[in-house]
Amino acid sequence: MKAIQLYYPPEWAHCYGCGYLNPMGLHIKTYWNKEKGESETRFTPSPHHTAIPGFVYGGLLASLVDCHSTATAAAAKAQAEGVSLEENPVRFVTASLKVDYLKPTPLGPELLLVGRAKEVKGKKVVVETELYAEGTLTVRGEAVLVQITEGFARP
Repeated sequence: MKAIQLYYPPEWAHCYGCGYLNPMGLHIKTYWNKEKGESETRFTPSPHHTAIPGFVYGGLLASLVDCHSTATAAAAKAQAEGVSLEENPVRFVTASLKVDYLKPTPLGPELLLVGRAKEVKGKKVVVETELYAEGTLTVRGEAVLVQITEGFARP
């Protein structure tokens, strides 16, 4: 199975969190489970992602939720329309992001993000994402994503 981000056209693949063309980026990879209608990303923070000793910086956690949500939106939209991302790549950007930090997230273990689309309507998708560390839910996010269309943000 190919990561959702790898379907992004090159002109839309520079994001710090998920862009495969950003040499300094996080390069997160999100996978879609069509049967469950949910996505999954796994990411292991590095020591430089420290907030206070032993815990992950909240900004990184928000970035993970953000980029995971944009990929989830692309997969959910493709599934809702019955199209393949390979044949019809779509890319979303964040219009709104709400992140709730439920517990401190320990630095060290691999993090698991799970996303589900709450709403797919036109060019808008609303995604809920949960972030787990060692099986414990530590962060919950909700994002409103908007589909990029031709000519988006061209100089």
